[in-house]
Amino acid sequence: MAGLKIELHCHNEFSNFQLGPKETPYDCGVTVMQQLDKAHDTDLDAFFITNHNTLNGYGSLLEYQQNHDKYKKIRVYPGEEITTDQGIHVLAFGLNQTIKAGSSLEEILDNIQSQGAVSCAPHPFGLSNGLREKAALCDLIEVFNSNNVDRYSNLRAYHFAKASNLVEVVGSDSHVASTLGRCTNMIDSENNLDDILYALRHGNVTIGDTGYITSREMIEHALYKIENSKEDILIYFEEHHPHLTGVCRFLINAFESNPDSIVWTTAYKVAVRLITKLSNKINFKDHDHTVLYERNLRAILPMILR
Repeated sequence: MAGLKIELHCHNEFSNFQLGPKETPYDCGVTVMQQLDKAHDTDLDAFFITNHNTLNGYGSLLEYQQNHDKYKKIRVYPGEEITTDQGIHVLAFGLNQTIKAGSSLEEILDNIQSQGAVSCAPHPFGLSNGLREKAALCDLIEVFNSNNVDRYSNLRAYHFAKASNLVEVVGSDSHVASTLGRCTNMIDSENNLDDILYALRHGNVTIGDTGYITSREMIEHALYKIENSKEDILIYFEEHHPHLTGVCRFLINAFESNPDSIVWTTAYKVAVRLITKLSNKINFKDHDHTVLYERNLRAILPMILR
């Protein structure tokens, strides 16, 4: 299928301070200019900006675009990644009003539908904030997410989508400029919002490019979050894991002083191996996934190490 090359899942700096008390306040450092530059360089026809729990950022993209002829051919459309009362994420494409975080999944889906927008289950079998089988309630399902580096999460989403006959899309879930357009969708539509939403609802979409975030890009994102949110991270440890606060402070200082060290690349690779093992148990061996949503370290660690 020929069509428009579109990114459906990306963030910019307007996602900051939107995720809630359990997350770091700084989520993404990508500026409007960086985002449009990358969209231009990647030859995207369009992208939906899907910041967390806000439509902020969409208007700024339009304003910057209108003042720079270089970006005139790129269309930008409004979206949002909404957090439910259970901490689960839902994507919405084509909203005209922000949907606040904290409502039930059913209330959020009703709100999306009432605005004539399209719902999507992002990273549905990810290890902390996916809808899992409730993804079937959405119009679309994200079967490949660049940040699901454990790979089993994407594989489970793919099998679930096929078994449930769901409309499949992919998303870069970009939080650093270089990953925008890493995953693309080819949508058989004219390049306007109404036609694109119609095409998505009716499954007139095929998967274009897919690719995982690299270790370098993941470390870049981690550095941004830690540099800007370190005081909040330390406060969290002081409140919830006071005996580990000193270790946390030492690691933060060491990371900030030399983020390019092979130590952190190695640590990342070890972490991916452990997360992959955990994801296999959760997604294909029917281990209890609720311990991940509760962030119960005492229950998670034995599951990884066994």
